[in-house]
Amino acid sequence: MTTFTLSSPDIPAGGSVPAHFEADVFGCGGRNESPVLQWSGAPADAKSFAVTVYDPDAPTGSGWWHWIVVDLPATTTQLAANAGVKGSQTLPAGARQMRNDYGAFAWGGMCPPPGDKPHRYIFTVHALSLPRLDIPDDATAAICGFMINANTIAKATFTATYGRPA
Repeated sequence: MTTFTLSSPDIPAGGSVPAHFEADVFGCGGRNESPVLQWSGAPADAKSFAVTVYDPDAPTGSGWWHWIVVDLPATTTQLAANAGVKGSQTLPAGARQMRNDYGAFAWGGMCPPPGDKPHRYIFTVHALSLPRLDIPDDATAAICGFMINANTIAKATFTATYGRPA
């Protein structure tokens, strides 16, 4: 049996997120670039994939969605460096970037409050039972999460941390 795995050559699982992935808003001064993500061992019956990046430690009461990409074709095994730029031309045809908690249809980099303990960033690829999720293009992160989880047949994940000095 093959194990479904997700990794990034840019971000070590269990390690720290490099500073250039930091957001460029709210006082953060990073380059707001999305990392390369690679996966293998997905179930053969996956009809599509979704990728999410979530910070459960954000001081919101509901965490923070940094990136949601849905409708990735079943043949997809990687997202290129900075594929999360708004209007990305490097995402596979048909893929959609959904609204993140910054309000953008793009990658939103890390930006924890200064002096907070390092936040956890959970990178997940979901193998889905449908070729396309039946959600509007402007769906909230909560609707996206609900529909992704309702149609997930397998998932692979890793977590990394990031903090900013006080």
